[in-house]
Amino acid sequence: MSRAVSGATMTGLALVGLVIAAYLAVEKLTGGTPACGPLHGCETVAASPYSEILGIPVALIGVGYSILGAIVSLTWWRTASVSRARAALLAAYGLGLLGLFVVLALTYLELFVIDAVCVYCVSYGITVVAGFVVSAVAMRRPDPGRG
Repeated sequence: MSRAVSGATMTGLALVGLVIAAYLAVEKLTGGTPACGPLHGCETVAASPYSEILGIPVALIGVGYSILGAIVSLTWWRTASVSRARAALLAAYGLGLLGLFVVLALTYLELFVIDAVCVYCVSYGITVVAGFVVSAVAMRRPDPGRG
């Protein structure tokens, strides 16, 4: 996969994640509950004590994560400097690895502690995992800083 395709994919995934996290953050901050349709797990997850860390909504942390992910992905994709591109890809990979562990922990909480699954949370997790996979594949290229 070329740098252009990988960069566009990683940036797009981060932006989709940003939309999902922003929706969940707005709902949490305004006291609403996510419209989950017939699945009904979103309300339970959003009302759980695990929806916040030290009083900060997890979704708001996701907004910050997605913005940072979009910035490093876009930097890697669009920069002409090989060393800067390499640094941006390393940042995207490291951020993705961190995100992967957080998604695993939150998914564990949904399945085994909260006993409910939020379709938005799962969708957001898919964007994080997919972004990490794309960055990991890009890292395996012989010279990931070049086009």
